[in-house]
Amino acid sequence: MNYHDFHQQSIRDPQGFWAKEAELIDWQRPFDKVLDYSNPPFTKWFVGGTTNLCHNAVDRWVESQGDKPALIAISTETNTEKVYTFRELQQEVMRAAAIMQALGVRKGDRVILYMPMIAEAAFAMLACARIGAIHSVVFGGFASHSLATRIDDAKPKLIISADAGSRGGKSVPYKPLLDEAIQLAAHKPEHVLLVDRGLVPMEMAPGRDLRYDALREERMHAEVPVTWLESNECSYVLYTSGTTGKPKGVQRDVGGYAVALASSMKTIFCGKPGDTYFSTSDIGWVVGHSYIVYGPLIAGMATIMYEGLPIRPDAGIWWSIVEKYRVTGMFSAPTAVRVLKKQPPELMKKHDLSSLKALYLAGEPLDETTSSWIANELNVPIIDNYWQTETGWPILTVARGVENTPTRLGSPGLPMYGYDVKLLNESTGEECGANEKGVLVIEGPLPPGCMQTVYGDDKRFINTYWSNFANRQVYSTFDWGIRDGDGYYFILGRTDDVINVAGHRLGTREIEESLSSHPNVSEVAVVGVEDKLKGQVAVAFAVLKNAEAASTPEGRKTLEAEMMAVVDKQLGAVARPSRVHFVTLLPKTRSGKLLRRSIQALCEGRDPGDLTTIEDPASLQQVREALAG
Repeated sequence: MNYHDFHQQSIRDPQGFWAKEAELIDWQRPFDKVLDYSNPPFTKWFVGGTTNLCHNAVDRWVESQGDKPALIAISTETNTEKVYTFRELQQEVMRAAAIMQALGVRKGDRVILYMPMIAEAAFAMLACARIGAIHSVVFGGFASHSLATRIDDAKPKLIISADAGSRGGKSVPYKPLLDEAIQLAAHKPEHVLLVDRGLVPMEMAPGRDLRYDALREERMHAEVPVTWLESNECSYVLYTSGTTGKPKGVQRDVGGYAVALASSMKTIFCGKPGDTYFSTSDIGWVVGHSYIVYGPLIAGMATIMYEGLPIRPDAGIWWSIVEKYRVTGMFSAPTAVRVLKKQPPELMKKHDLSSLKALYLAGEPLDETTSSWIANELNVPIIDNYWQTETGWPILTVARGVENTPTRLGSPGLPMYGYDVKLLNESTGEECGANEKGVLVIEGPLPPGCMQTVYGDDKRFINTYWSNFANRQVYSTFDWGIRDGDGYYFILGRTDDVINVAGHRLGTREIEESLSSHPNVSEVAVVGVEDKLKGQVAVAFAVLKNAEAASTPEGRKTLEAEMMAVVDKQLGAVARPSRVHFVTLLPKTRSGKLLRRSIQALCEGRDPGDLTTIEDPASLQQVREALAG
């Protein structure tokens, strides 16, 4: 079957299509109904069926490949490396589950995980899934206030954490941040379970804090049966990054998510039992949930959990892992590839990467320069993909497991099966034609694996995502997009990153793409800055390949004029930035996303806001200095 027909079948006959895909996982009790969309926009998949994420990720593989690798935990921060087989992983998960049960955790209780990228974090996630507890992973190192708001929203019975994480060889203490968060939060967890890595001393709160290792030792032979859950019960809550005020918890189901991941591992990521998957993300983000922990294991693959940087001990570390563990599929972010692009090429070339079949990139738009460079270096397909915390798996990419569809530079690809993607005119709500810019939306019902609702707030789910067009109820991604004549989509930036210059609406992403085509530009960020005359103007911050060219006032002036001329030529004078500033690094989160709102705030003389997730605080100082001239 060609991909077009495959996709159309999923839209025309979702019941028949997803009934077939549901055969990829184990069901303890078959479902009565594939889809219940009687109360839009709320979707129920595989109604009445009972299953379990942990069973599908671990238990069902023990008999056929119990002694094969399941979880490969690598830390270049602590120089540790351990391989857990499916059988060993099952034992560790049951030990963690037994600890939770001993601490009073039952089906439906929430457990917050505030952890580094260590094996125990995966054990804890899977243990929650095993006993029907709802996990909420908070990115390790989040500031106390951010953690406290999530504690108050999720109201966990138990919090699991560690003494510290480590980054670039420096310990990042978690326990003091956690203690402060619990103090700030109105809700107090009954217990805090701590993994002591020996990185920093910990002060234990008597009666509340317990050591993981001590409780594990008492439960070495624990056997904890799987708790079977109805398909639409909640599996986890993941709070979206960058939330202000009351956090927004994305609530996920059990059965739909398991089916979506099993299906995507087969059709999008082309994985099969016995393969090895390496996603360089973090369990604090949705990629870590879907494609470090659950997805690869549900597919019977070994999954690599990595703590460390891509350039430590040297920039060949990821490639040495690919070689050692015969990695077949790798998932990363364009930012990481741009970092590696600056490193000596021999660090990649000295490793045998022949096992690698494809590199998947997501998290931010993939520019053509980065894509072309890594494609030439690896000589494997580079597969861009676009999705959100809310959807749990890709909205746009190519499904090479169905048909070897060609990729297109600058485009994440085609709508994935199950997603009825449209581009709508922001003002009229009418559908856009080819090459017309519109808001990217999805017609309901959302496919399996997508969010059920905002945790504890159905009204907010409807108001935030489904009420953006007066004449139709559709899920808004809040992204601008354009579709070419062949059906490939191009993402142009957030609808809330639009700059209104003298009545002209311009997407920051379009201007960034234009500036990036200047031969000396390595990376660029564009923000809209308040202007008394024009309403807003575009201001750009550029990282150069050859910084020396901007080392003098004359050099900066020449470069700025050249870059403005590029925009004039490609987009027209209306899109020309009012200024181009030169820096050596841009403010980003640890997951590689540009902090555009913080840059904009500095440009307008405002407080840059909550910077708990910033990778390098010096980058903001560079923005300040550039603005000061």
